Amino acid sequence: MKSPAFIIMKRELKSYFSGPIAYIVSALFLITTGILFFTTFFLQNRAELRQFFSLLPLLLSFFVPALTMRIFAEEERIGSIETLMTLPVTEADVVTGKYLASLIGTLVMLAPTLFYVVTAEIFGSPEYGPIAGGYLGAIFLSASFTAIGIFASSVTKNQIIAFFTGFIICIVLTMIDTFLVFLPAQIVRLLTYISANSHFTSISRGIIDSRDLIYFASLTALFFAATVKIQQNHKK
Repeated sequence: MKSPAFIIMKRELKSYFSGPIAYIVSALFLITTGILFFTTFFLQNRAELRQFFSLLPLLLSFFVPALTMRIFAEEERIGSIETLMTLPVTEADVVTGKYLASLIGTLVMLAPTLFYVVTAEIFGSPEYGPIAGGYLGAIFLSASFTAIGIFASSVTKNQIIAFFTGFIICIVLTMIDTFLVFLPAQIVRLLTYISANSHFTSISRGIIDSRDLIYFASLTALFFAATVKIQQNHKK
């Protein structure tokens, strides 16, 4: 017997790929990343993915909330979430199913960028350690930002508000370490640890540190648990 979370995931994936939003957001993402890659390739004469990975946290801060903004907000707006909650499922089942569907959607959006690796191999000699680290970091970053995105979607019925809420949280976590030069050392260490960008950068260099993995796992779990709690409060 299939778990309720798996059934909800399949339902969400069907809805996700039958609508235009996923295709529009993915197309814009690939156009943006393609410009970044081929600008480096043609203008700077370097067949590498360094610039792509350096800007990926910023890009995912924008595009992941765009993918997840409807996941709860739309159902809250039309009232179908109430019907779903009357079925023999728990709030954790619903959040798990929607989270997994959203994460799969994000990874599907990322998958075509592997074409850049093929291009770099044909026209250059890329270092595969940083490339593997970059994609591993992208998976962890996507997992965390997806959890933030579904949390933002769960707190409002308005998809635009959900998008901006998720975007603001993600962009703050991405850019918080860019203002460190003016701060005391103790605060610098704290903000560096909070920064998603610093942990992603560490992994993308091919350095697998347990602190980075714990950070992304904790961030994902925090916003996942917060989303479950919100759904439980809505049911009361």
